[in-house]
Amino acid sequence: MKSEEHKLPTDLILDIKSRLKTLSGQLNGIVKMLDEGKDPEQINIQFKSIDKGIQKAHYLLLDEVYRKALAIGIVKAVDSCPGNCGNEDKIEYLKSEFPNLELSDLTNRLKEIQTIETRLKDYNEKKD
Repeated sequence: MKSEEHKLPTDLILDIKSRLKTLSGQLNGIVKMLDEGKDPEQINIQFKSIDKGIQKAHYLLLDEVYRKALAIGIVKAVDSCPGNCGNEDKIEYLKSEFPNLELSDLTNRLKEIQTIETRLKDYNEKKD
């Protein structure tokens, strides 16, 4: 059974499913075009359209997953930092930049927050 933490939002699921159904129709269209001996350039245009659609659906999924993971990481880091942990500036920077991050930058920021979380865990263990 999936934990709720990893469940995708219903609107995202519906959006991705709708996109995939459209793409399925386009794939069937290509099969029909091939059977009918259509112009290869027209078939190529359909392939490009499908490729773009798959990339967009994949992007939506990755954006959701990485953003959620980064948000959770930032919250954990904020909760773990008592105000003098040595990472306050970096945590605040990540919090302020979070809404503006592009997908390509999310993975790097996620690595940064995971590194900070590890440092904070070590810091808090030494304090105890």
